[in-house]
Amino acid sequence: MTSPLHRALRALDRFHAARPWDHNAHFHRWLLRQLPAGAGSALDVGCGSGDLARLLATRADRVRGIDADPAITARARELTPATAPVSYAVADAPTGLPDQPYDVITCVAVLHHLPFTETLQAFRDRLAPGGTLVVVGVSREQTPTDHLLGITSVPLNIVMALVKNRGRRAARPVSMTAPTRPADMTFPEILREARAVLPGARLRRRLFWRYTLVWRHR
Repeated sequence: MTSPLHRALRALDRFHAARPWDHNAHFHRWLLRQLPAGAGSALDVGCGSGDLARLLATRADRVRGIDADPAITARARELTPATAPVSYAVADAPTGLPDQPYDVITCVAVLHHLPFTETLQAFRDRLAPGGTLVVVGVSREQTPTDHLLGITSVPLNIVMALVKNRGRRAARPVSMTAPTRPADMTFPEILREARAVLPGARLRRRLFWRYTLVWRHR
């Protein structure tokens, strides 16, 4: 016999499948507020359909988006106006990162797919003096704080799904079609490793099963 909790979770899954919303895009406006004014160049790692890359073009003179998935990269090109100062390339991170300095590097919900320490080192080495790295990441829940934030996020997640979709059923956004996998590092592990590579980095747990990292290259 199926337990009431199991039935409730299945109902919740059906609800969100019918009314999806992009948790990563929820952080885009916050991310833009972390960036320096008048950035010359920006690199978005794991750009997906290019939503963030196009937003970065409002704050930087030139934006480069890279992603390992050729199909989603092609879709990003289709969705980006020809006049926008944004270019895309199919490349793996960290080995395929452009070998040049950037004033801004962003990475949203991608770092847990990559070798963590090696990737942060590559970001650090490609950030221009005075530049800013901003990561929105996913960690594995383990601590009581993690679970409390997760429980708090459940009803807020329902509200956001209703508000963003105006209570109606909706198709899955293009930005949510890329393959995903669960995180294997906990937030305390991420905090320790990140601060070893990026002294002074600011990390914070967030609602909607995310954490943020901001580091400025002095």
